[in-house]
Amino acid sequence: MSARPTPYTERPAPAPVVTGGGLAELLRRVRYEVLPAKATEDKVLAHVPADVPVTVTASPAKGLGPTLDLAVRLAGHGYRVVPHVPARQITGAGHLSDIVDRLVAAGIEDVFVPAGDADPPAGPYDAALPVLRRLGELGSPFAHVGITGYPESHPLIDDDVAVQAMRDKQPHATYIVSNLCFDPATLSHWLAQVRRRRIALPVHVGVAGPVERTKLLSMATKIGVGESAKFLTRHPSWFLRFAAPGGYSPQRLLRRSAPALGSPESAVAGLHLFTFNQIAETERWRRAMLERLGG
Repeated sequence: MSARPTPYTERPAPAPVVTGGGLAELLRRVRYEVLPAKATEDKVLAHVPADVPVTVTASPAKGLGPTLDLAVRLAGHGYRVVPHVPARQITGAGHLSDIVDRLVAAGIEDVFVPAGDADPPAGPYDAALPVLRRLGELGSPFAHVGITGYPESHPLIDDDVAVQAMRDKQPHATYIVSNLCFDPATLSHWLAQVRRRRIALPVHVGVAGPVERTKLLSMATKIGVGESAKFLTRHPSWFLRFAAPGGYSPQRLLRRSAPALGSPESAVAGLHLFTFNQIAETERWRRAMLERLGG
């Protein structure tokens, strides 16, 4: 394993949270989630401002290679990049060390560590917590470490178990990214539940961008035959939402969720926008919303 720079000895202060600036403030504090497809790099360079963090997903069908490759290239272009490093795609301690070496060498300071959907796991890690602990043993090489939250029930994990898992991972992480949620009441309840359980990490609230149902279905297909089947089976409510009369409206969701998102008790740090690789459309929508809001 190659030598790494001196690891961080302490965590930086948590990200500032939204405390009343409204939707415009939320829309200025965004992260874009993209899939490592062939044209993704060009789309990001053409449409994403350099000050917007870009997170790169990982698929068991493709492995971690495309995720790491794209993350390193985007970091070379000056973006703050957040590669997904799913625990179930890591083959072992040596593989994790190699991943850390490569990302640190590229100047990447932020990683997102979910459990992932690989079944069976590629190695000994079947959940995120053992990987988070191992990163600590490696000297906590990343200044920022994200973990997952589930406002809408995870198909394989009980809600109370999911919240307790966040609490267990809290000492090893610096923020939470919530999975997609389409219901303001559900999102508000989840944020309150997280805080009642004394989970203090700032939350980046996951929101689908202005995605069209047909394009979403097409993107799900591109994930891979097996992965698409899992994607559709595990998230049927997503497609029902997109197919409902009037379609899905991110601005409607945000306006109805504004009281919870702006509450100091919620400690919301910003929005995590799922682009489904409709990157240009997402950025145009964000800019248009900011103009309408005077932001």
